[in-house]
Amino acid sequence: MACASPEELAEQSSSEDYSSASDSEEDTDSADYSEEEIFTSRSVQCQGVPCNYYNKGYCKYGKKCHYLHFCKYALRGNCLYGSSCKLKHPRGATACSEEDNLAEDTALSAETKLTNGQFYQWQLNDGKGWKKIDNDHIIEAQYCLPNTKGIKIYNTPYGVVNIGFKKMRVYGKKLRVRRLDDGKTVWLWYCSFRRKWTKYGEKDSKGNPSPADSADIEKKFQSNTTSSFTFNIGTDTFEIRFREMHQVSAKRKRKVCRRPQYRQHQAAAGAPLLASHFQRLSLGATAPAQTPQWQFEGNRGTWHSFKIRQTGSQNECSLSSSDIEKEFKRNPNGSMLFTVSGQTYKLDFRALTQTNQSTKRSRKIRRLL
Repeated sequence: MACASPEELAEQSSSEDYSSASDSEEDTDSADYSEEEIFTSRSVQCQGVPCNYYNKGYCKYGKKCHYLHFCKYALRGNCLYGSSCKLKHPRGATACSEEDNLAEDTALSAETKLTNGQFYQWQLNDGKGWKKIDNDHIIEAQYCLPNTKGIKIYNTPYGVVNIGFKKMRVYGKKLRVRRLDDGKTVWLWYCSFRRKWTKYGEKDSKGNPSPADSADIEKKFQSNTTSSFTFNIGTDTFEIRFREMHQVSAKRKRKVCRRPQYRQHQAAAGAPLLASHFQRLSLGATAPAQTPQWQFEGNRGTWHSFKIRQTGSQNECSLSSSDIEKEFKRNPNGSMLFTVSGQTYKLDFRALTQTNQSTKRSRKIRRLL
């Protein structure tokens, strides 16, 4: 969701996606055996395996290395840099034909731009070509939220489809997913701070502007997806490392992500539609309802639906779930105010919280589909 997903980018460059044991095993092998022994013992078992050192930037064995000198993400089919990747992508190789085809499809999705008037388009591929996902504005709206990791789609021709935004893949099924756009997507950058995603460029609680703006970060990212963006706050220097998708300073490291700014979907002709409309979608394990319902978390962890309660009643409320849904569709990245028993609250769609404006106490909210 790249709208690769920021989480997609974070996954591509995060060591958490690959077991540290495999990296350490490779280092141990290199230390315990001679160069000749390494080559002879790995000549067979390393076929089709990407070279870890090449992917880190340098392999001292060069052409003699029995590991593949290709981007390991391209071989897995989830390289988000596409044609701008600094590493080699396989073209017509036979060692990993399935992975090669997946990598080429991923690279193609990064290069293809929509020319039919649509802002974006989500597609699935079951091996018989890419098909447009109907009602994909719901997927797009969730993908635009930095805290959303994925979405489950129910009642499709393929059953339940679980799309993960981090790796931009479908889990548990032999399906591929991609997001195309018209090349005019505005990408926003976020930093994880106190369990919330804060957008670069927003003013802080004191009204001070951020020293780093999403537009500046995106410009640097587009010029070199493997470089970094540096800025200063006072005497402290911060570096956003695109490969790692982390903001690093001398004191700490924070996650960053990149998500598109939501644009209202436009109807247009495109790739073939999937056979059925999605009747139910869900972001969690809760059974989806026919109509989107907004809920808040109570004191004991139970969830309650937003309902209008008349003045004078206990816990009177000024808005309903449908009121929230209307505002959410108008601006999924925005917020709205409402009152409960005379107290003013703010609903933050991006953070999925409601905050009492007097006490600053926050509760979780959710949207059931």
